[in-house]
Amino acid sequence: MAKSKGKSVELIALECTECHRRNYTTKKNKRNIQGKLELMKYCRYDRKHTLHRETKVK
Repeated sequence: MAKSKGKSVELIALECTECHRRNYTTKKNKRNIQGKLELMKYCRYDRKHTLHRETKVK
């Protein structure tokens, strides 16, 4: 059997930069993306598209 080189995919949460709520969860490949993930996503509490940054899932 082949050995795995460790977990390269981790579960993250995306937090809105304006209301600071965690609206989305997704997976991130640590080998391809080293920095923090930032995406423009829809925030249902602000009712507009805002910047969402990566945080840890609790």
